[in-house]
Amino acid sequence: MEVHNLLQLDSRIALGIINERLRLDCDSMEELVLRYELDVEALISKMGDLGYHYDPITNQFK
Repeated sequence: MEVHNLLQLDSRIALGIINERLRLDCDSMEELVLRYELDVEALISKMGDLGYHYDPITNQFK
């Protein structure tokens, strides 16, 4: 799957993939958006629409 197109996916599917990439590949949200060339504002908005926010302590959207 192309992670670069992640923000065009259904929000719930994107959430699962994002948290997986944070768990396996990236130590922070900043690293995630840089590595996969994501728009940070779009990412935060998409996760916020689901009621999720980034938790830097656990490095996941909750």
